Order: sequence, then C-alpha cells, then structure tokens
Amino acid sequence: MQWRGRLFWNRQELCSLGELPLFNSRRGSTCKRTILILSHCFLIRKPSSSRMILGVRNPAPGWSRQLLLPFQPMVAVGIFLFFLTASLIVFRFCSAERLHPFPREGYAGALLLVVAEILMLARVEPVTTYFTPIAWTGYIFLVDSAAFSLRGKSLWRTARTEFVCLALCSIPLWLIFEAYNLRLANWVYVGLPNNWVARQFGYAWSFATIWPAIFETATLIRALGCNPGDNDSGQISAASGSRSASFIVLLGAFLLIVPLLVPPGIGSYLFGPVWLGFIFLLEPINHRLGSQSLWRDFQRGDYSRLTSLLAAGWVCGILWEFWNYWAQARWVYTFPILQEWKIFAMPLPGYLGFPAFAVECFVLFSFLTLMLNAIFRKLGKGSRPHGEALRL
Repeated sequence: MQWRGRLFWNRQELCSLGELPLFNSRRGSTCKRTILILSHCFLIRKPSSSRMILGVRNPAPGWSRQLLLPFQPMVAVGIFLFFLTASLIVFRFCSAERLHPFPREGYAGALLLVVAEILMLARVEPVTTYFTPIAWTGYIFLVDSAAFSLRGKSLWRTARTEFVCLALCSIPLWLIFEAYNLRLANWVYVGLPNNWVARQFGYAWSFATIWPAIFETATLIRALGCNPGDNDSGQISAASGSRSASFIVLLGAFLLIVPLLVPPGIGSYLFGPVWLGFIFLLEPINHRLGSQSLWRDFQRGDYSRLTSLLAAGWVCGILWEFWNYWAQARWVYTFPILQEWKIFAMPLPGYLGFPAFAVECFVLFSFLTLMLNAIFRKLGKGSRPHGEALRL
C-alpha cells in the first residue's frame, strides 16, 4: 500500500496502519490513540445524494467516512482564526462592566452549542442534518444574553416582537441572494434531507438565523466598545446633495443589474458587486425618507454603528464557515476564484464579502422596516415594527 503522497485515508486503510513497524514499538499505543482521536475529530463525509456536484458523482447509498491526512494547513489557519476571534470577544466581555447578571437563556444557548457539537461529531440525527441552524440558534441566544448583561436591554429580552420580526424577515431577504445565485451559480447545497418538507424546514430555519446573527453580534460588539446606543440624537450637520444621492442610487442599480446581464461564465465572477449593490441603492433612500441610516451617522461624525457591523460580518463569517465545514447539510462554493486557496470551504477572496454583507443586511432591513411601517399606516394598524433592532 502506498502511504506517501496520499491525501485521503479511509477507515480500512487507517486500521491497517497498525501493521507498520512504528506501531509495534513501545510508542505504538500512543500513535494508535492519536490516530483514533483524529479519526473522530476530523472525519469528512460525502453526502448520500447521487447528484453531480462539481463534476463528481457522490456515492450512494449511505455516507463514506474519510479522514484527511495530513491535516490541511488552511483548515488549521481557519481554526486558529475561529479561536482567536472567539477568545478576543470572551476576554473583552469578561473584563467589561456588567449591568445585569448573565441571563439563563445565555447558559441554555451555550449548552445547546456544546451538545450540538458533540452530537454532530457522533453523527446523531436529526442534529447531524440540522446542525447549522441549531448551532446558530444557540449562538444567537448566547450573544443576546451577553448584550443584555452589558446594556440592560437586548432584542430577545426587551424587544421580543422586533426579534421575531427580524427572524421572519430574514427568510425573504436572504432569498434575494438565493435568486441571484440561480443565475450566478456561486454555491450549491449538499447533504440535504431527501424529504421535501424536512428540506424546506431546514432552509427556513437556517435562513431565519442570518439577520438575527448579524444584528445580535453587532449589538454585542458595540456594547463591548462602549459606544453610544442612541443613534437618533443630535442634529444633522449638513444636508445631503440630491445629485450625489442620485448618483449613488444609480451606481447601486448598476452593480446589481450588470451581473445578471453578462453571460453566466462572466457573471459567476461578479457576485462581489451584489454584496455592495444594495448598500448604494437603498442607503440614500433610507436617509431621504427618515429611516435608520448610516449616512446620517456619518453626518454626525458617528462611525460606531458602521464599524460594529463590519466587525460583526467578520465574526459571523468565520463562524458560518467553521460550522459549515463540519456539517452534513452544508453549502459548497463553486465560484471560479482561487478554489485552491480556501479557509474551510470558502476561497480566500470570499471572506472580503462578509463585512460588506453585514452592512447590506442593515440597509436592507432598514428599507424593509420603512416599507412595512408605510403599509401598516395605510391599513390603520397600530402595532408595527419600530426599528429597535436597527439601533444596535
């Protein structure tokens, strides 16, 4: 058997390692235990679907366990970035002054995360299939509780209606990007349930966590930075020029339309403009119509909300890719840019899109809140979204 130059090792080949002279020595038992630990921690399974994914037909039925040896350096970089990011947030939180005790929901969220990780590695259903939304649900409650303990208010604890509205709106808002992906083909989903209802349930649950994750993370980062929480105080120093606003709106429309008009082979390189387009298209409109606006923050000299969103995009991006890498039901990136240079499943240039996406989440939800309020006013409804989530 050829042992040198191999990238993938299956379980049968792994067991035959015991035949090597190395394992007959006194240190052999230690090596065997090390291999056993690795085989449980870094197993990669292929989905049972027989569809063509990236030109390779996946084996069916069942899942084929394979161990990646030697350990990929870029995966190690990703794990380092994950723990570095998490450690910085935890250290900052532990050293910050808290107004309230840590809520029970936070402990429940942390426990849910730990249990989900263990059950996912053990391949226990339905956690294996729904690991991504389960992990994000635990994370959202954990971060919400941390923000509450620092500020005395949070979306789940003190603005639950806004939290539910944000989660429900997250589904159609993300479907905008799924619609773009139908044309630009930048990612596919693998390892999904065969049952249609179970598959759609997983989609809805996963998509409903996207906007809450971004907003909760940005809120926590802003609280950790001791930034002012009131974004509506103070006078705007100067009026925005109508010509410059019109130009920015046209630029946003250009960024959103061009990727759809070019041939698909070229469009697959142009998802980057989509991550920016809605910012330029809608931010001037939000500012002009009185909705929550980053532009208005800039005119007051306040950049705290923008920097919190950018940092939240980075944090959530690392978490998305870390948890997705180990999940059974996951996404695989297919855009033709530096596919050989990945951290987890994401090629390196893709990480530049996460901070921009977080800002885009804010702008889209601000515009949607504006539209919902207008609809509720027209219908004469008293209860409507107040945009509490947008204040961060």
